[in-house]
Amino acid sequence: MFTGIVTDVGCVRAVDGLGEGGLRLTIETGYETETVALGASISCSGVCLTVVDKGPDWFVVDASNETLARTTLGNWTAGSRVNLERALRLGDEMGGHIVSGHVDGVAAVVSIAPDGTSCRYVFQVHTGLAKYIAEKGSVAIDGVSLTVNGVTADRFDTNVIPFTQEHTTLGTLTEGQPVNVEIDMLARYVARLREQS
Repeated sequence: MFTGIVTDVGCVRAVDGLGEGGLRLTIETGYETETVALGASISCSGVCLTVVDKGPDWFVVDASNETLARTTLGNWTAGSRVNLERALRLGDEMGGHIVSGHVDGVAAVVSIAPDGTSCRYVFQVHTGLAKYIAEKGSVAIDGVSLTVNGVTADRFDTNVIPFTQEHTTLGTLTEGQPVNVEIDMLARYVARLREQS
């Protein structure tokens, strides 16, 4: 589990194919990797991935075909910047919202415009996913916990403050760029319960 509070912005060092499909990604990080166990989970731009190897300033994760089909990871190349968050530990501060690292789909950036001291980002998602996004609810974009301002049929918008723009990859997003989206976990379960009743 994660909170959507990014603690490092890493950089993809290498992308290698796996024999039966999938990718092996080597990611440079500022984390003290001696404190990262093999088998640990790290959120990589919102995707929960397992550490399979590591070195002094890097770690390696594998992405399956399923992960590549549902996220933006297949677009990553050497030099791609990645939002990183280590798994939540008992007693850690819950600064964002509960994030599982199980990406629900990919959205596209429609527009980015100044809004006071922050920027308003508008995202477009497929309608099957949009129904789970609620005004003043939470959403994770590339692993960053954000509050939804408003929702229309297949779009939603959120404001991103300067600190978040500077300390995550959100500040470098451009119009048309795809991003990983995870809906609020509570919305997912409430919708499932409604379907069964």
